[in-house]
Amino acid sequence: MGGDEEIAAAEEEEEKMVKIGAYGGRVRMVSSLEDGAAEEMLLLWGIQQPTLSKPNTFVSQSSLQLRLDACGRSLSILQSPCSLSRRSSAMGLTQNVLDLMRKDLQEMKAIVENMIEVSKRINESHNKFTKMSKGVSFESDEKLLECQEKSSIEILDFVVDEDKPSDGTPGVTGAVLWDSGVVLGKFVEHAVESGMMVLRGKKVVELGSGCGLVGCIAALLGAEVILTDLPDRLRLLKKNIETNLDGDFRGSAAVNELIWGEELDTKLIEPLPDYDVIYSEGAVMDLLATLRELCGTQTTVILAGELRNDSVLEYFLESASKEFIVGRVDQGQWHPDYCSPRVVIYVLVKR
Repeated sequence: MGGDEEIAAAEEEEEKMVKIGAYGGRVRMVSSLEDGAAEEMLLLWGIQQPTLSKPNTFVSQSSLQLRLDACGRSLSILQSPCSLSRRSSAMGLTQNVLDLMRKDLQEMKAIVENMIEVSKRINESHNKFTKMSKGVSFESDEKLLECQEKSSIEILDFVVDEDKPSDGTPGVTGAVLWDSGVVLGKFVEHAVESGMMVLRGKKVVELGSGCGLVGCIAALLGAEVILTDLPDRLRLLKKNIETNLDGDFRGSAAVNELIWGEELDTKLIEPLPDYDVIYSEGAVMDLLATLRELCGTQTTVILAGELRNDSVLEYFLESASKEFIVGRVDQGQWHPDYCSPRVVIYVLVKR
C-alpha cells in the first residue's frame, strides 16, 4: 500500500471514531447498514481472537468471594455456592471437550495432508507414465485431481455458551461473577478517574446486576444507582450491597425487581436515567424492549458482554442499531490492568 493509500485508510478509520452520549471517549461506530453487524463480528473476532484465551481470568473459579480494590475500598463480592459449582464444572467440562476436539481435528488435518501428499506423488508418477505411453488415457486422473482440490482442512474453534448448561438447569449468570462484570466495573472507575464520565449525582439503572459489583462501584463513585435483576437473584444482590456499601459513600444504592420485556416500575423511569449499565447481551428482544422504555434522548447505555456466541451478539447489534447509535470502546480506553480479549464494551444512545 502506497503512502497516499495509507493516509486515506487512516483518515477513513478516524472518521469511524466519534463521541456519543455522555461518554467522553471516542468510540468506533458500528454501521447501521445491512451488513454492519456482520462486519463488526469479523473485525472483533479477528482482532481479539477470544477463543484463544482462557475464560474468566479475573474471577476465581472456586472462591465464594471476589476481593477487588475499587474506589479506594476493598470490595468483597459473594457468589452463590451451588451456581459457582455448576459454573466450575461446566467450564471444566467445556475446556476438556474443546481440548479433545482440537486434538482430533489436528490429527485429522495431518492425515488428510498426508493423503494429499500421497495423491500428488501418485499423480506425478502417473503423469510420467502417460508421457511414456502416448495415446493411453486414464479415466482416474481427472477424479484424482478433483479429489485433491476438495481435500482442504480448516481448523475451527468451538465456543460453548457457559450460561446455558446442557442438562437443562437454569443458567448461572446472575449468581456468579464473570470477567465482563469485573472489566466493566473497573472500566467505569477508570473512565470517571480519567474524566471520561461523570457519575456524581447521576441516576444509573443497572440491568442484570447479578452479584452487584458494577452497581456498587457506580454508587461509590457518586451515582444514585438502582440495581435490578430477577426476583430469585435479589437476596444475594442485597447482601452484597449491605456488605460493601456500609458507612459513608458518595452515592446511593437501591434494589428493584426487573424482568426484561415486562412493564417497568415508575421508580426506574421517573425521571429517566442518565446511564443504563448492562453486562449481558442475551434475551435480545426483551432487553431491547426494556431499553426502549428506559432510555430517553439524554440516556447513555454502557454494555459489556462476554464473547462466547458471535451469532447472539451479531443479532443484538443488528437489532439495536435500528433504534440506537452504537459504538465500540477500544481496549486502550479500559482500565490498563483489566483488559480481556473475551470481553467487549459498547456505548449506545437513542437515535
